[in-house]
Amino acid sequence: MKRRDFLKAAALTGIASTIKLSGGMDIMAQKVAKPGRRSCDMVAIMGGEPVEMFRRAIIELGGMGKFVKKGQKVTVKPNIGWDKTPDLAANTNPALVAEIVRECLKAGASEVIVFDHTCDDWRKCYANSGIEAGAKAAGAKVVPGNEESYYREISLPKGVRLKQAKVHTAILDSDVWINVPILKNHGGPKMTIAMKNHMGIVWDRGYFHRNDLQQCIADICTLPKPAVLNVVDAYRVMKSNGPQGRSENDVVKAKAMFLSRDIIAVDTAATKFFNQIERMPLESVTHIAKGQALKLGTMNIDKLNIKRINL
Repeated sequence: MKRRDFLKAAALTGIASTIKLSGGMDIMAQKVAKPGRRSCDMVAIMGGEPVEMFRRAIIELGGMGKFVKKGQKVTVKPNIGWDKTPDLAANTNPALVAEIVRECLKAGASEVIVFDHTCDDWRKCYANSGIEAGAKAAGAKVVPGNEESYYREISLPKGVRLKQAKVHTAILDSDVWINVPILKNHGGPKMTIAMKNHMGIVWDRGYFHRNDLQQCIADICTLPKPAVLNVVDAYRVMKSNGPQGRSENDVVKAKAMFLSRDIIAVDTAATKFFNQIERMPLESVTHIAKGQALKLGTMNIDKLNIKRINL
């Protein structure tokens, strides 16, 4: 078996605890933090279903109460961009979104809102992704993002190419928000993960494509209210023909998840993991390095305290 094929098989069969990612990071090695060590910077978990992985991971990070306080208004921002069913991995896993909503309410959130500025018709995306039904059943309020009136212009003084943007009021009027992207291939920015998921909070995405897409992705992440937590859904991974995919042949069931406050670190780890499934050198996803240059986080994940769990 070729090394590349072995790495793919390892990532998909749960033996990835023995595999080193490029850069030396053994993402899925099962290790338990020693008492007295500093708090966890990231959780990388593999081998379970979305709900059980999230439940275990959020405990390792200190519980949802560390991110959501009693009485706060919370927005959960998944990827709901496409009129696709969950098996095609174009959108965030609906079971994961529902569990995050439940955990926020359990932590005392006064309200949880779920939305995305979709690419396909928002009604079909919300329904066929399974996210609308799951989020509502969990107790969330699901709102659309299809009209400009839902957005308010803000300044981005730290942006290089993007100096202002109209951002959805669900983000601006929340006390805290949680970023829940799916890990997948994308023809334009190469990867769509936590940073790229910010394009779903703005009204004019066309500006990004006309004015250095990779830099604009980094720039929007400088908004004054960053996500308190980034949860990368890698349960099903679209390895090719993203961001929509064509068939189930574009999808692998990797059964993984990455959680961190640090958006640069979590995108770095997720890209390295993706590179075990389908070739994607980290340096080709240039918005990550641009984000690090803007001091949004670190790509040097070997220096972080990462809790690695293989269920």
